[in-house]
Amino acid sequence: MRTITRGLVGLSLLAGLAGCSAEEPVEAARPTVPPPSSAVAQVPGLEATDVRVLDGAGTAPFDEKRRVQAPPGWTVSVWARIPSARLLVWAPDRRLLVSRPKFGDVVALVPGSGAPRQETLLSGLNQPHGLAFSGDTLYVAESDQVNAYTYRNGVVSGERVVVGGLPDDKSPELRGAYSHALKSVAIGKDGEIYVAVGSTGNISAEDRDATPERAAILRVPAAGGEPAVFARGVRNGTGLAVDPGGAVWTAVNHRDNIEFPYDRDYDGDGGGDRGEVMQSYVNDHPMEQLARLTQGRELGWPYCNSEPDLSPGDPESALSYTGRPFVRDFQSNPDGAKLDCSKLAPVEQGMGAHSAPLGLSFAVSPGLAGSYGPGALVGIHGSWNRNPPRPPEVSFFAWRDGTLGPQQTLLTGFQNEDGSRWGRPVMAVQGPDGALYVSDDHAGAVYRVTAP
Repeated sequence: MRTITRGLVGLSLLAGLAGCSAEEPVEAARPTVPPPSSAVAQVPGLEATDVRVLDGAGTAPFDEKRRVQAPPGWTVSVWARIPSARLLVWAPDRRLLVSRPKFGDVVALVPGSGAPRQETLLSGLNQPHGLAFSGDTLYVAESDQVNAYTYRNGVVSGERVVVGGLPDDKSPELRGAYSHALKSVAIGKDGEIYVAVGSTGNISAEDRDATPERAAILRVPAAGGEPAVFARGVRNGTGLAVDPGGAVWTAVNHRDNIEFPYDRDYDGDGGGDRGEVMQSYVNDHPMEQLARLTQGRELGWPYCNSEPDLSPGDPESALSYTGRPFVRDFQSNPDGAKLDCSKLAPVEQGMGAHSAPLGLSFAVSPGLAGSYGPGALVGIHGSWNRNPPRPPEVSFFAWRDGTLGPQQTLLTGFQNEDGSRWGRPVMAVQGPDGALYVSDDHAGAVYRVTAP
């Protein structure tokens, strides 16, 4: 049974939890933007800084010195210890709300002179994940529905289901086979509700014919009701947010173990590699998408993949994630009959393959300190099947002239030289004080990042 509570969460909870048709694609024009720097050990423009730890918060992984890379002069502090902290949203009364799917609750962090006070706002929920506000209405996305509450002064009331019947691992027809059950939610400037529904698996084309459709962004009227497909072919659009102009954007976790789609030699052994799964190709393909959504937008999955190479299929090619075209997926759409990928609009921005982008938010005017300004913040969780692993980070995409610029690494250093991690950022949001707040479900922490 669902309960609405307002009680202290003990600070003893410190442990961490956890162009395309039948012909070959035309070589893309070389972009003018430089490739992002997120995959290098030392990121230009950043410097190493010690992670500061408040008294009482120094248990693992902060029982030893931790260092991250941040913009020069910025400080990074462990502001709160929250096991399995996931998505974040600021409430109208300046409380920071944190979802915890593993524990079925939403925790409120109340800022003070030192560590914030922790209160349980909601408990007994079914994997709560996405959080969003519209005025004094709080929306919480559970794995099977979206609820709305009236929020005032740290108390919620009037629970109502505004989107029901969403698929999750308890849906009878799926029989527990659901890899992306967690849902994200955003509220448009028109008051309509947008919900990200992930795919059941890596390649599960039946999701496109399901009711409601999976691997899609759904839109629901402001008062609630039946969901309609807003964008499809979105494998797992966990990042979901509205930009300063009112457009909806999603950050997508794309597929794994992609087959080489070109009839040429990629690995240098003298033979054709089309249809082969090669780690060297999988490492950087397909790119993760950061896309501006419009009604009916198609992001291709599982039939088309965003192509990051400047010269498609060339292992020596540099990579870019700006305005990249689509190419057909050789495994699911070898002849282009399932979907003509050449007709899909290029994706606005993206990230390296297997980055695992999770939380997405916008820092509006004046935005971040220094030369950063307004832009999008993405929590990069880091790869699970790339060799070498792609490191976790917080990425920034500058908002200029009504769109997003290329990826910049804002905060990194959570991965050790052997590929192991002591931290994995999930989401970053700008606070009412101008500081940056970052959740980390691996370290069980929320960081406060401040500029000089």
